[in-house]
Amino acid sequence: MAYQQESITPYNKEERKGVQVERMFDHIAPKYDRLNHTLSLGIDRLWRNRAVDSLRPFAPQRVLDVATGTGDFAILAARRLKPQSVVGADISEEMMEIARRKANQAELERVIRFQREDCMRLSFADQSFDTVTVAYGARNFESLDLGLQEMRRVLRPGGHLLLLELASPKSFPMKQLFWLYSRFMIPFLGWLFSRDVKAYKYLTDSVQAFPQGEEMELIIRRAGYSQVEWKRFTFGICTMYLAKR
Repeated sequence: MAYQQESITPYNKEERKGVQVERMFDHIAPKYDRLNHTLSLGIDRLWRNRAVDSLRPFAPQRVLDVATGTGDFAILAARRLKPQSVVGADISEEMMEIARRKANQAELERVIRFQREDCMRLSFADQSFDTVTVAYGARNFESLDLGLQEMRRVLRPGGHLLLLELASPKSFPMKQLFWLYSRFMIPFLGWLFSRDVKAYKYLTDSVQAFPQGEEMELIIRRAGYSQVEWKRFTFGICTMYLAKR
């Protein structure tokens, strides 16, 4: 099944979405962390903490962080969950170079490794991980269904999928305030920091188009997961989905 956000691309309609997303993140990588925390007013750190802590009861030892970017979620998982290993996977080498430096600075290089992966075709063997996570990256998948199926393939039976994704608030006045902020302030700050206004317009458009709440729960269930739970944070700006293989 095709979803609206899959047709939204950063630059043009001719190239594959994955190719454009890789180029976009390679380009904005040097400014990404600073801008990301600025745009969220730092609240994204709180969302990550709550998401990682939701995995503590399961004590995962082998963690895969898909669309790892600059590695914030992978590093946080390594610190708070104390697993044997964390693999951060992404299509952008420029983003992962920053992630590697951050992991080294945190003295976690023996626990975490980063490698280039296309989440549509993961190179890992079946049932390789106890937990698979995606923080703010699912809306960049070329195919949401295929990405969910691939992540399920590499999860062990009984393992958990955790998705953390930005969302559009539905209630007044946050709905109207978020619309104004995402339509005008985010693209402006994106241009100011990175000179790539298209990248940040794409990011806001993809948030608006991404399935939310009950709709996303159904999509996750159709991909073969069970016990799907979801929770909204900060007036609906961010949503966490937790599911079992």
